[in-house]
Amino acid sequence: MEAMNGWLSFPMHYESFNQDLAIRRFCPARVEQEQGEWDEIMNEVELFSPSDHDDSTSTPHLAASEVDEFVDSFFNMENDHDNKDNNNDIGHDNLKASEEELKSSFDHIQDVQFQINEGDDNLQLSNCASYEEFGIASHEMVPSVDEVSHGVDQGLHLVHLLLACAEAVGCRDTQLAESMLSQIWASANPWVDSLQRISYCFAMGLKSRLSLLQNVNANGTFTDGAMDVSLITREEKVEAFQLLYQTTPYIAFGFMAANEAICQAAQGKNSLHIIDLGMEHTLQWPFLIRSLASRPEGPPKIRITGLINDQNLLELEASMSVLAQDASSQGILLEFLMVLEPITPLILTRENLNLKEGEALFVNSFMHLHKFVKESRGSLKAILQAIKKLNPTLLTMVEQDANHNGPFFLGRFLESLHYYSAIFDSLEASLPRNSLQRMNIEQLHFAEEIRNIVAYEGSDRIERHERADQWRRQLGRAGFQVVGLKCLSQAKIMLSVYGCDGYTLASEKGCLLLGWKGRPIMLASAWQVNNGSSP
Repeated sequence: MEAMNGWLSFPMHYESFNQDLAIRRFCPARVEQEQGEWDEIMNEVELFSPSDHDDSTSTPHLAASEVDEFVDSFFNMENDHDNKDNNNDIGHDNLKASEEELKSSFDHIQDVQFQINEGDDNLQLSNCASYEEFGIASHEMVPSVDEVSHGVDQGLHLVHLLLACAEAVGCRDTQLAESMLSQIWASANPWVDSLQRISYCFAMGLKSRLSLLQNVNANGTFTDGAMDVSLITREEKVEAFQLLYQTTPYIAFGFMAANEAICQAAQGKNSLHIIDLGMEHTLQWPFLIRSLASRPEGPPKIRITGLINDQNLLELEASMSVLAQDASSQGILLEFLMVLEPITPLILTRENLNLKEGEALFVNSFMHLHKFVKESRGSLKAILQAIKKLNPTLLTMVEQDANHNGPFFLGRFLESLHYYSAIFDSLEASLPRNSLQRMNIEQLHFAEEIRNIVAYEGSDRIERHERADQWRRQLGRAGFQVVGLKCLSQAKIMLSVYGCDGYTLASEKGCLLLGWKGRPIMLASAWQVNNGSSP
């Protein structure tokens, strides 16, 4: 990924943690076989790669020095950011509202209702040999308990244990993995510091993967009753998402950026139609309605079509009715429609969405498009091309800026460990350790994401987050071009509402990124159809 203004790369040789690392490090006898299999897959499957170049023929290894650098990066993040920040000049754009008005808007965050959902599929795991078969002792990676007692930091020890356990799980060495897990449970604590809390979440993910691994048939399917079902209820997930929205800027940042892009593109247009992909709540729209109601040329007519599942239909209909009443009080006629169908290219047609002449069409995706990044040919591409055929005025997209879609387990584990550690560090700075709200956010929201990334493969793995460069590549191939977001100053004011130092902003190639101490977390972008591209 190219250098971004004001952002930091990992203080380590992270690219060497290639996504085929687990197989190549511990299963050298299978390298040639796996390479042949992967070449065949790549001929049939369109997958995102970590970079533009093909490094699949390299033979990296997880040396002890690389492990130390990876571990040290967790503790050096703040210092690296401070050094970089002195040279960072992200500039300013003209404010369209006063600081007081913007702060007042964000003070109303807690007054909105919402709903969320999720989905799942199947498990496929590659074979790998154990440590002992290749003469690799676990003590080469993990400090002994005696070493820890003689001054080795407990946090460092935990990360070493997690890496060793992940490699053992990736190689199906269940005995070693369970031994590592037992040591992690002795130190990880969901009520203490951020590193212990994140270790607890990843240990739970590894435990789930082990459980699934032990109940997989030779053909890659589960034995009867082997699915590792989450015990978290939908109501608990809803509450956790609401708390995340109220206590951190990650969600509000995405809403603000997307709404600002819609408002700018809607100037002079009297009738708007918004298609909300995978609509799970109505949190985003009160702020948009408020902005459109106060525009100089007067408020437009608005239609919102939500593409949803049937789990939260009643809640969404109730929320939209309240929203329509609020819009009416501000002089806006708001109509809404719910489409209870899975999002497919067949659904994304002018007829099914009831598009009308004279309406400015906006397609909005809030943390949803990554669910179409699947291990099947052209799944995301087909959705994007169907959206292009609708010829929208604008496509707004908010996603988590992370590489959680690697085809091999260990590389994905390393990336997600670093990414979610930054998030947990931000929660440490915002909420006390004994906060029940913080516990709910971590255990009912982020722990579920981590579990999906770590434990599942195939169509069961839906949390397939991608980096900004990959989204640019995929959207460009589908016939879209980026529309630069011009709300950096508004975003800075929004961050000031949360009263917490450490959040960072950057603008990269038209996209806006929110991060924590230099680590990108959220990506907001807007796209229009490139009329010069091929259909």
